[in-house]
Amino acid sequence: MRTFDSSLYFITDSTIYDEEEFLIRVEQALRGGVTLLQLREKNRTTREYIELAEKVHSISKKYGVPLIIDDRVDVALAVDAEGVHVGASDMPVATARKLMGEDKIVGATAKTVPWAIEAYEQGADYLGVGAIYPTTTKVKTVLTSTDTLCDICRAVPIPVNAIGGLNKDNIDILEGIPIAGICAVSAMMKADDPMQAAMELKNRAQELGLCKKERES
Repeated sequence: MRTFDSSLYFITDSTIYDEEEFLIRVEQALRGGVTLLQLREKNRTTREYIELAEKVHSISKKYGVPLIIDDRVDVALAVDAEGVHVGASDMPVATARKLMGEDKIVGATAKTVPWAIEAYEQGADYLGVGAIYPTTTKVKTVLTSTDTLCDICRAVPIPVNAIGGLNKDNIDILEGIPIAGICAVSAMMKADDPMQAAMELKNRAQELGLCKKERES
């Protein structure tokens, strides 16, 4: 069984830091209470991606936090990561599940209810839904309404996480929506103190009732 807690899901962005600073920031965020970690690298070679993933995985294992690799099943398997996340332009969820096996976490992006149901039926363990707000980490951002987010949460029995420009000062918009947790990039990655930022985001999410207990699928 695949057990995980997605209440505070940290997605990395290494583009503005050297490797040493990047790894320090990742560890600080983990110390602040991150429960799920995704390494997202769009522009590295396979070798570079694997080398960085190995270093990140050595840190995440110290804190007992599962490492999810974005897009690349081959990299996830190479470093024995706990899971992989596939987006709209990546391989189908069913293929990722077949390659990863039943013991690994497979996450998927979904922006509509039919898309969410299809991902669930193909074996996704959780969904990332957004962007709720415009983001600075992607050139093209398609916004998702909170109504759609709520409909997706009710349509599938797996954890659904909100993503896109979220921080401690704007997540009030999610109050009352049955999400499993918050995905954040810049709120922690670009913070002066990633550990403090993680703690504050998690505390605010808990105040709003947005953080759920760990899920088993």
